[in-house]
Amino acid sequence: MTAGVVAFPGRLLARFLSRPDPRYEPLATSPPDRLAAALHPCDVLLVEGNTRLSTAIKYLTQSTWSHAALYLGVGPLAGRLAGEHVLIEADLVEGIRLVSLREYAHMHTRICRPVGLAAEDQRTILRSALAHLGDQYDLRNMFDLARYLLPVPPVPSRWRRRMLALGGGEPTRAICSTFLARMFQAVRYPILPRIERRPSADCNTCYDEIAHIRHHSLFVPRDFDVSPYFRIVKPALEAGFDHRAFRWAAEPATAS
Repeated sequence: MTAGVVAFPGRLLARFLSRPDPRYEPLATSPPDRLAAALHPCDVLLVEGNTRLSTAIKYLTQSTWSHAALYLGVGPLAGRLAGEHVLIEADLVEGIRLVSLREYAHMHTRICRPVGLAAEDQRTILRSALAHLGDQYDLRNMFDLARYLLPVPPVPSRWRRRMLALGGGEPTRAICSTFLARMFQAVRYPILPRIERRPSADCNTCYDEIAHIRHHSLFVPRDFDVSPYFRIVKPALEAGFDHRAFRWAAEPATAS
């Protein structure tokens, strides 16, 4: 039996899981123009998502966020998307792909910005991400996909993060947050490292904190949100928010 025949049921299941859940529609909290103006290259855009797979991911991670994409910038970088604000992301059906920011204009999003990246590190992250363009999920293992058919899989909390590691971890297999984690770890930028405290050799009552890189397959979208090393950027505030200029509807008069 050929690999294509084996993978065919997996492709069908992937398309089913990628369809919008008709029971849920996330609402945008930032106008598209403000969201676009606030983004910088190498920002991580978290997306609430409204697909069947998104529902399971949000339950397993106990988070609002089900998807993460890397902002590349505007212009000829993206070829057919020239002039658009372009993201690179891992999609269950299409693999690593480029998308316009317009794809998520109607969804609840959050910008997470790495702080202090050198220009060369930024270029490395962007080049590395584009080098994976076209990588695909291995859809032959039906168990990897079938476990997401239940919106709230009956999984003990201590196993939930590991349940999100799709596939065998080979370089061409990636979920959205795994893909991005590999890009940042390539330049040694921390997301949520494991911190080990060791007694200091120079002080009897002091400890040295040693950071250990977590395996990229264990990262989930919410990790960029809770990371102490990514700044949360809110488009409304970046545009120069003044609460005194906020326009409120007139409240109806109350009977005395």
